[in-house]
Amino acid sequence: MKNPELVILAAGMGSRYGGLKQIDKIDEQGHIIIDFSIYDAIRAGFRDFTFIIKHEIEKDFREVMDAHLAGKGVNVKYVFQELDALPEGFTKPEGRVKPYGTAHALACCLGTVEGPFAVINADDYYGAHAFEEVYSYLKNVQDGDDRYHYAMLGYRVKNTVTEQGTVSRGVCTVENGYLTDIVERTKIATENGRIFFTDEDGTEHDLDPETVVSMNLWAFTPSYLREAKARFADFLKNNLEKNPLKCEYYLPTLVGELLAEGKADVRVMVSRDKWYGVTYKEDKESVVEAFRELKAQGVYPENF
Repeated sequence: MKNPELVILAAGMGSRYGGLKQIDKIDEQGHIIIDFSIYDAIRAGFRDFTFIIKHEIEKDFREVMDAHLAGKGVNVKYVFQELDALPEGFTKPEGRVKPYGTAHALACCLGTVEGPFAVINADDYYGAHAFEEVYSYLKNVQDGDDRYHYAMLGYRVKNTVTEQGTVSRGVCTVENGYLTDIVERTKIATENGRIFFTDEDGTEHDLDPETVVSMNLWAFTPSYLREAKARFADFLKNNLEKNPLKCEYYLPTLVGELLAEGKADVRVMVSRDKWYGVTYKEDKESVVEAFRELKAQGVYPENF
């Protein structure tokens, strides 16, 4: 059985943040958020890393990451999520600059990532113990004869929101430790202690602060890559004409489809850690302070 790999989603435009947030420094030593995740992943046992990026950011991204990963004894691969990477019969819509979503990003890994793997976002901090949980799961996972076996590390929504604006989260329904449904909500906000999301017609819906949400920390077998590739054409057929510039095939959307069809089960492990991320420029100050405090507590050394 192949050793677990870590796949890092880093092809997003960072439009709300206003720049290439994946490589924005957040401490005096020049670390970026992904450095902390990689430190935790290596400590958990991961040695193989795949970054999903776009060709247009390759030079800047690799200049930083190649230097940061030098001497760490890890294997690194790059996969490119491009706007013209479409099934036969489809063409890139005029004016489209946004990637086609996280499920499409993973479909681009088919043939490169061959063993069980975890997925994370490049610009989110998951906590020191998150990678131990998913690595332990992946070391022993195998798909069954009749269904795929996946896992997710979920977070309480109260620990994942920002005062600076809305965020996107996969809102989960969990029964007996397993995921039964997940719905991607793209406009979750907090105001005066209230947490709520706004649906497509502008209606607001309250969310219990204890609600489990996905931060895109998943544990998959290669079956997910095959399913993402096979279903992408149908997604485009149903969505591209209606929303040519912004429709996205989200990672949780595919998970939800597989659950509904009885083709997969998803074990849910819930983290008590607080999320840190730089969705907006205004988030950066609080993130810098959070990592300063984590170092003071001895969670991370000053230099690594």
